[in-house]
Amino acid sequence: METRVAIASIIVENPDSVAPLNDLLHEYREYIIGRMGIPYREKKIAIISIAMDAPQDIINAMAGRIGRLKGVTAKTIYSSF
Repeated sequence: METRVAIASIIVENPDSVAPLNDLLHEYREYIIGRMGIPYREKKIAIISIAMDAPQDIINAMAGRIGRLKGVTAKTIYSSF
């Protein structure tokens, strides 16, 4: 199956959603190339970037599930190939 490289940018504003988010990312671990998390304590948020190489429907499914978590926003950027 053809894959695409993508970056998911995630903002977590609800600390109660951190554990469910980590569980969800663990489900997609085989597609994750790398992950960077930055706690921004002054604003009480977390900023997370996820680099992936996966079929587009898998990336879309993950981003959709992340976006349904309370207090979590996700946007995805795709490579052209």
